[in-house]
Amino acid sequence: MSNVAQTTLAKSVSYSGIGLHAAEEVHMVLCPAPANTGIVFIRTDLPGRPSVKAHLSNVTNTMRATTLEDGEAKVFTVEHVLSALNGLQIDNCIIEMDSAEPPVADGSSLNFVELIEQAGVKELDEPRRELVVRRQHLVQEDDKFIAIVPYDGFRITFTSINPHPLLGVQFFDAEITKESYVKEIAYARTIAFTEELEMMKKLGLGKGGTLENVVVYDKEECLSVPRVDDELVRHKVLDIIGDMAMIGRPLKGHIIAVKSSHKLNSLLTNKIAEELD
Repeated sequence: MSNVAQTTLAKSVSYSGIGLHAAEEVHMVLCPAPANTGIVFIRTDLPGRPSVKAHLSNVTNTMRATTLEDGEAKVFTVEHVLSALNGLQIDNCIIEMDSAEPPVADGSSLNFVELIEQAGVKELDEPRRELVVRRQHLVQEDDKFIAIVPYDGFRITFTSINPHPLLGVQFFDAEITKESYVKEIAYARTIAFTEELEMMKKLGLGKGGTLENVVVYDKEECLSVPRVDDELVRHKVLDIIGDMAMIGRPLKGHIIAVKSSHKLNSLLTNKIAEELD
């Protein structure tokens, strides 16, 4: 048990926009929540306002985004808003949405970070319950893997390997603190390739994507304006921080990943959670 207090937001803040994949209008409100609530999504557009907790037991799909479901309550592409909450160490928050997908905003978690900063942070009377990783956990699939090893702090080391001539090998390593999250990770946007867009359209995905909120590459060049040369690998780290929120507790450990995905991230959360049992 840590002697650091749990946190929530000091007041409610809202944001409206369209979702990345479904492109439906959504009004989202981040609200304060009592200690030990965790992060809970409420679908205000559905009868009875059903809710789903951001927890690995509710993850039902990890294709191109993370989906949570509990009964009637279903939300998807939640990893960016969860990344902002986890990155800024907000333990408890109720997220009200009148559609199934949070706003894409600028494709990163920066707008959500600004919302949290606007709301302010309130300390609660309960201590934060960290999950301190005691042993190594590893998930592998072909040439991709993600692992976590014991470490005094929260650190992520990610290697991205992409055949695109402008991307190649990108490496990023950081101690994840509130400061490093805001300064080095929050602004990194999702990446997409023009040759994937046809397939995504058939699957009904990416309908809210633009050259501003997604960094789009064709076979030779980048059609968007990248914020930094290694935006891809930084966004991968952003995604991991969002996906690790599914453990429901702040994590202490060193994550090492090569070409990981939402699927592998999710499998790792399940392995880490075995330590709780």
